[in-house]
Amino acid sequence: MSWDGERVELLRKLWQEGISASRIAAQLGAGITRNAVIGKVHRLGLAGRAKPAAPSAAPRPRRVSQPSATQRTVALRGNTMMLREVVVAEEYEPAVLPKAVVIPISERVTITELRENMCRWPLGDPLTPEFRYCGTKCDPSASYCMPHGRMAYQQVPDRRRG
Repeated sequence: MSWDGERVELLRKLWQEGISASRIAAQLGAGITRNAVIGKVHRLGLAGRAKPAAPSAAPRPRRVSQPSATQRTVALRGNTMMLREVVVAEEYEPAVLPKAVVIPISERVTITELRENMCRWPLGDPLTPEFRYCGTKCDPSASYCMPHGRMAYQQVPDRRRG
């Protein structure tokens, strides 16, 4: 494959028109690849080029300055992610409804009063002096009493039910 004068001129013309390197390679044919086109463009020093005309499409939807109650903005992270608006269903019902957990009145013990057969469920902000643990009597093999154990260990939904 050689870059004769005709091909170079056609390459310059198509590049200035804003045609993509893949399309230029297809038009030039004869085994010229997209990478060969890009390499030749750089060797020729062809930098600026016209942007291709955008096809006439429907007008873009207008952005809402304040999201309504049914919308929220979510930032997705990653090398190709962008900021998107996500519509949240108003009447969302989870597939598995949580069961009501009734928690009995606890002992409210400090860490120094905590023993092996007491519930270790934290109560309050650990940075405040009022921070305590549940302290309710429980099985020595368990870390939490039954009500707090139900909150800590959620049952995995059966995959076959969906």
